[in-house]
Amino acid sequence: MRLTLMAGIGLALLCTTVQAATPAARFIQDPYPSTYRAIASGPVLIEHATVLTGTGERLDDADVLVQDGRIAAVGRGLQAPEGATRVDARGKWVTPGIIDVHSHLGVYASPGARAHQDGNEMTGSVTANVWAEHSVWPQDPGFHAALAGGVTTLQVLPGSANLVGGRGVTLKNVSATTYQGMKFPGAPWGLKMACGENPKRVYGGKGVPPMTRMGNVAGYRAAFIDAAEYLKKNAPKESEPKKKRWWQRDEGEGQDSGGDSGGKRDLKLDTLAGAIHGDILVHIHCYRADEMATMLDLAKEFGFKVAAFHHGVEAYKLADRLAAEGVCGALWADWWGFKMEAFDGIQENIALVDRPANSCAIVHSDSDEGIQRLNQEAAKVIASARRAGMGDITPEHAIRWLTANPAKALGVAGQTGTLEAGKMGDVVIWNQNPFSVYAQAEQVYIDGARVYDRHDRSRQPVSDFLLGQEVAR
Repeated sequence: MRLTLMAGIGLALLCTTVQAATPAARFIQDPYPSTYRAIASGPVLIEHATVLTGTGERLDDADVLVQDGRIAAVGRGLQAPEGATRVDARGKWVTPGIIDVHSHLGVYASPGARAHQDGNEMTGSVTANVWAEHSVWPQDPGFHAALAGGVTTLQVLPGSANLVGGRGVTLKNVSATTYQGMKFPGAPWGLKMACGENPKRVYGGKGVPPMTRMGNVAGYRAAFIDAAEYLKKNAPKESEPKKKRWWQRDEGEGQDSGGDSGGKRDLKLDTLAGAIHGDILVHIHCYRADEMATMLDLAKEFGFKVAAFHHGVEAYKLADRLAAEGVCGALWADWWGFKMEAFDGIQENIALVDRPANSCAIVHSDSDEGIQRLNQEAAKVIASARRAGMGDITPEHAIRWLTANPAKALGVAGQTGTLEAGKMGDVVIWNQNPFSVYAQAEQVYIDGARVYDRHDRSRQPVSDFLLGQEVAR
């Protein structure tokens, strides 16, 4: 990863040296790997629909062919292979599956009881050692409610009480007994950070740091200084013969008998080191424009890349900088004013963030209810832009806020987010233009399997938890 040097040149040079000398992925080996397997399904030909590909293209009276769990072709007059299921989609619209980059499903599960409050590890302001996936409850009924809204992929994040809250995980929205059965194969982890009021309120109220915004920044810097030192200690020395370090040892193998192993393994610093190296994507809860600018400067100081700012009600104030630095804005359509740092929000925020060249605007939920209607949240943005005299935003453009751009922010754009040959067969059939208030997802496919059908009760999954309630009644 390229590093931009700033005033703290000594530390920046340290980070640069470490990154050049350290092998990639050494801090991101996964002891809990995905066991996800696509549901076996035959080929499906969806015919005569209005297709929004997610690439900015709209095709009328077009077909989508899904075969072997992948998009095989998109176009007009496609031929169905032998044994294919043909779906007549006349008058309907087809899009890629919706992706929510900011969800707490599974870690703040329904029903909203104290026993389900598993999203914030409020035992220290920097808890980069915790992973949201270890709190995910696959029986959360919210997953299936989101599926009925067309959501096929989502990132589940820790909460925002801490400066660094821990790792987030990207999931496929399928029924499973374990979170590994939902874990998106090959998706990088996200690192959840938070600036502003939340950390200083949570810890300042306890009389421990941080109590102020300057305390917040000091806390980030201290954590990343430790991570940079950790990287340095664990980088192989050019003058030494190559030896296995702790991250290279086979399971069951003992401590290296020769040379420095780099010291005791530290789970917190593993995550921060992975972020500096670019293997873990940084997602930051941040509202005010000045604080987003500070976090971008922090990223330059320590050599990491911000994948997306989340919530960002003032993102419109630095839309050009976000676009220039390749940072996505994962934003609400119209939430604002519920605390001081959220006071200067405007309904045109997403539309303004979307305007510069190379921009990456995203509609996200941060809500177990909002995730069920992200298409309508995007429709609000279209309406707000029109009222403000910004012109009409087309459906083929707006769909990218829900599919292609979130896939980019999550590091999975090569696998999903658009209807292109070779990508996962994550597809939604809508009863009409998805940006209508009357739109409903009629069928949802994940990796080519029909996992939801509004008109077929057998294709409307129910969590084991809710089934248990029915039995109890």
